[in-house]
Amino acid sequence: MDRRKFVSKSAAAGAFAMTATGTLFAKNSIRENIPDSKAPLVEKFKLKYAPHFGTFKENGGKDPVDQLKFMSDHGFRAVFDNGLMNKPPALQERITKALDELKMDLGPFVMYADFKVESLVLNTQEVRDMLKEIVTSGIETAKRTNAKWALLVPGRYNLRMEWDYQTANVIDNLRFCAELMEPAGLTMVLEPLNKHDHPGLFLTKIPQAYSICRAVNSPAVKIVDDLYHQQITEGNLIKNIDHAWEEIAAFHLGDNPGRKEPTTGEINFKNIFKHLYEKNYGGVLCMEHGNSHKGKEGELALIEAYREVDNFKV
Repeated sequence: MDRRKFVSKSAAAGAFAMTATGTLFAKNSIRENIPDSKAPLVEKFKLKYAPHFGTFKENGGKDPVDQLKFMSDHGFRAVFDNGLMNKPPALQERITKALDELKMDLGPFVMYADFKVESLVLNTQEVRDMLKEIVTSGIETAKRTNAKWALLVPGRYNLRMEWDYQTANVIDNLRFCAELMEPAGLTMVLEPLNKHDHPGLFLTKIPQAYSICRAVNSPAVKIVDDLYHQQITEGNLIKNIDHAWEEIAAFHLGDNPGRKEPTTGEINFKNIFKHLYEKNYGGVLCMEHGNSHKGKEGELALIEAYREVDNFKV
């Protein structure tokens, strides 16, 4: 049965909700003595798919900690929050406490991503001062939240400067950041973005990011491979994962076209996830996408989609 047609009908939505909370019960539950009858007992996912806050706001409630509990009850082992740095320290600490209790990992938060300006492609003191400020702030956030990864986008390219000079400047600026981040145990992940959604940005491809990371030569500078962006930019997803494997620290997810959950577009996520599992990938896969359907039923449909693509043979 087509899942999208299934949840679009109100009569079937109730049946789908029963499926998500009933037939997904597994032999080995991940939590014991759950007082809330709404919380299904399900097995953990094979990989650490990480919803963001708001993914399950209809079923999980508005409170971030309640959403974390809903995620955990449904088998998710991680969460990510692009806006973590902007949250009040008290809320950051509350989220951290809940993650520790639920034994969930925290994916990369956004440390710097200004799509409007030229930044790391320039060799100026102003850029270095800016980087020192944001890295210092990122390290403080990481200490409060036990975060391991912080995301950075190098900004726009310069129309008048030779490309190789810009690349050299990016490498030097990242080495500067790495000197600050290595002692703190925080890893920066560089995100290549596609030219259709974000024209004018310097970093667009996995091979490009890989060569920069090799040149920086620091454990504090790695790649986040956004499969949605890279399907648009270059495709060949599994081969590029293998070629750049030593420099990849995290993944972003989103099907194409539409940037919704797996099974809504052209990417074969089941094969990709099987490949990552066989490579013993233990990091986070950030669900940086929307839901193809609104409301509670749409959120349950998203869970069912991840159950489908996580159901690969090992």
